[in-house]
Amino acid sequence: MTKSELIQRLAEKNPHLYMRDVEKIIDTIFDEITTALSRGDRVELRGFGAFSVKVREPRVGRNPRTGESVQVDGKRLPFFKTGKALRERLNGGVDHGEDSDDDEF
Repeated sequence: MTKSELIQRLAEKNPHLYMRDVEKIIDTIFDEITTALSRGDRVELRGFGAFSVKVREPRVGRNPRTGESVQVDGKRLPFFKTGKALRERLNGGVDHGEDSDDDEF
């Protein structure tokens, strides 16, 4: 689902709202999550999941073509961990308690 499809579906389910208002709401939510993550905060949406920032330290990597060592800069990456209710819903009501649902994006 794309952002525009999400906006469209929410507007259809809430006919009392203008589509431009639904778009503003979605933009505000995404902006707030982005702002919180850029500050290093964690954003938890109970039952859905939590967004956080993982830090990758600088390291020495290898150029796959030449085999030459290269310095890889450190970076901060967004990380999402699904909530228990979402995992249960995706697995037909059964939560196996595994953390394999963690996804970096």
